[in-house]
Amino acid sequence: MDESRGRNRKPSPAPEPTPKPAPKTPISEITPEQQIIGAVFLGKVKNYYSHLRVFALTIEAPLSIGDTIRIKGHTTDLTQKVEAMQVEHLSVQSAAPGEAVAVQVADKVRVGDAVYKI
Repeated sequence: MDESRGRNRKPSPAPEPTPKPAPKTPISEITPEQQIIGAVFLGKVKNYYSHLRVFALTIEAPLSIGDTIRIKGHTTDLTQKVEAMQVEHLSVQSAAPGEAVAVQVADKVRVGDAVYKI
C-alpha cells in the first residue's frame, strides 16, 4: 500500500450553505382590513419603539431605501417612503427576504400591523 497517498491531500471545501427561504405569513393571519390588493406584502410589525419612532419586522420581500411602504392595521393607515433602515443595528441601503429590519416611521404603528411595499 502507498503511504503517501493520503498524507498531502487537501480537505475538500465545505459546501456552500443553502439560503433559507423567508418565512411566509399565512393569509389567515392578515385580516381583511389589513389587506391591500396589488401591493407586495412585507410582513407584520413585530415591535414598535416609540422613543425612536422605529418599527421592527422580518421581511418577506426585498426592501430598499426610497421604496414606498404602507402600514395598515385596525387603527393605522400610514404611507411613506423608507428613508432610514437598519439590519442588526447597521444602516443599510437594502435588505433581503428573511432579514429582520428596523425602519424609521413618521407616526405611531402597532404590533401586528401589516406592512406592504406599494
